Amino acid sequence: MSWTWQLEDPSGAVVDPATLGVEVPESENQGDAESWLGETWRDLLEQGIAGVTLFSGQDRVYGPMGLAPN
Repeated sequence: MSWTWQLEDPSGAVVDPATLGVEVPESENQGDAESWLGETWRDLLEQGIAGVTLFSGQDRVYGPMGLAPN
């Protein structure tokens, strides 16, 4: 099963990563997916991504989760 992030704009609409020039990798496990987000969340936020949702295959694991720091 692959793990991947769905990117969302401030209204909650899904954003196609290709429109940002971003490739969201499919990870083999949750830890790798979360590590990728930990390395890229600031760049995503700067490009207008307000939230993300983690999926394992077609199943939502958690989210939407905001990217803005508290």
